[in-house]
Amino acid sequence: MLFNSYVFVFLFFPVCLLGYYMLTSRHRTTAAKVFLIAMSFWFYGYFNVLYLLIMVCSIGGNYLFHRLLSRRARKEIMILAVALNLSVLFYFKYYDFFISTVNTVFGTSAALKHILLPLGISFFTFQQISFVIDTYRGEVKDCPLADYALFVSFFPQLIAGPIVNHDEMLPQFEQIGKEYVQWEKIAEGFGLFILGLSKKVLLADTFGAGVDYGYANVELLGRADAALVIFFYAMQLYFDFSGYCDMARGIAKMLGMEIPVNFDSPYKAHNIVDFWKRWHITLNRFFTKYVYIPLGGNRKGAARMYVNLLIVFLLSGLWHGAGWNYIVWGAMHGVLYVLTKLYQKNLRPYLTQKASGAILHKIMTIVSQILLFLYVSAAGLYFRAESIEQANRLLWAVIARPVQKMSMEFAECFQVDELWYVIKVLRLNNMAYSRYILMWVLFAAGIYLAMIGRNAAQRMERVKYRTWTTVVFSVLAVWCVLTFSKVSTFLYFNF
Repeated sequence: MLFNSYVFVFLFFPVCLLGYYMLTSRHRTTAAKVFLIAMSFWFYGYFNVLYLLIMVCSIGGNYLFHRLLSRRARKEIMILAVALNLSVLFYFKYYDFFISTVNTVFGTSAALKHILLPLGISFFTFQQISFVIDTYRGEVKDCPLADYALFVSFFPQLIAGPIVNHDEMLPQFEQIGKEYVQWEKIAEGFGLFILGLSKKVLLADTFGAGVDYGYANVELLGRADAALVIFFYAMQLYFDFSGYCDMARGIAKMLGMEIPVNFDSPYKAHNIVDFWKRWHITLNRFFTKYVYIPLGGNRKGAARMYVNLLIVFLLSGLWHGAGWNYIVWGAMHGVLYVLTKLYQKNLRPYLTQKASGAILHKIMTIVSQILLFLYVSAAGLYFRAESIEQANRLLWAVIARPVQKMSMEFAECFQVDELWYVIKVLRLNNMAYSRYILMWVLFAAGIYLAMIGRNAAQRMERVKYRTWTTVVFSVLAVWCVLTFSKVSTFLYFNF
């Protein structure tokens, strides 16, 4: 089930919210937890009942390991649990990639299984791996089955994260039924949900239409069109992911709970280190705690630290998708990350002494922010492309194709009916380049919101519900609902 769908907005969530608060208001703690679990199962099983069966089996198996490790923290049991989780993930997500790679390298012809990938399996698998490891380390006390099942299946963060920790959610589950309805949280959560929904359906999906056209017609693109496809995908991914995160946090708030921030204006970063403190924060946290530190972190010398960082980024690329293009994407981020660390350690202190003045510092910060955006956008080629070859062809189009007038068909992808009506009212539709106006307006709006303006969470901190704010949120809500018929899925559902 999608957050941006009629069934979620008009049926699922109203039933969930009403039923949950009816139970909690009567202090029926266990019943409220079971109700949330059942609603989460409905939410996940709505896509495919087989997905639900896989997740339920995963919950049951990992809970058994949790109980065993709670009684006796044996390393062998922990390793077995992690290995089984990774084996399941490998089978569903990487089996065909592994076989096709073997076929290419050794010239074999083993058959591919074309296995259906359960949505969100990477998220709930990593979440359960962290729970098992933390149980082995003694960081988790014996957890009731209902709390564990809710920890894994809680629907706001089930499909596309964040990857939550036990100490972030279990204490909140213990408070279910002990607190009264918090109307301020419901109001804040509603506003956050609407802002996230607007990012997704009004911006991400509109940019996505242009991106889909560009990748389907690489050979027809001129240099400017190809460059815009790359930038528009960076915008699409930003508003798709941040929109989902805002909606997830908003839904959780309306249920009286807080889930961690997973996305904090990464395009405002001025170096790749800062970028990864802002982008997919909980995944970065997972790899730091369970991969980077166990590998030795920075405790075994600078060279070993840089190798560990590269390993983490290669694994991050592979986590996002079963393909060499994702590994290239991870490598591009990893290499720049290591180079940035080297610069910060060896060159920045010297250059900082030479550079003086607030204005110069501000200029350097803006330039570095723009350069980082360009680099991340170029790396995003390999994140979006179906293959390395397709990404290389689009990159070559930017470098080598002749400069020509931008494609009218490409610009048509941005002709949102509601906004085109405004163009007509302003009598701009008769201008020679009127069909390009909306494309540039949307791009400018995207750049401002992503790189300059306050993000949704920051805006909600300042919002006070008055007449004008109520009208704005109402208009956005109606506009979003009217676009549901042409909606696309969330990009991170595939990971």
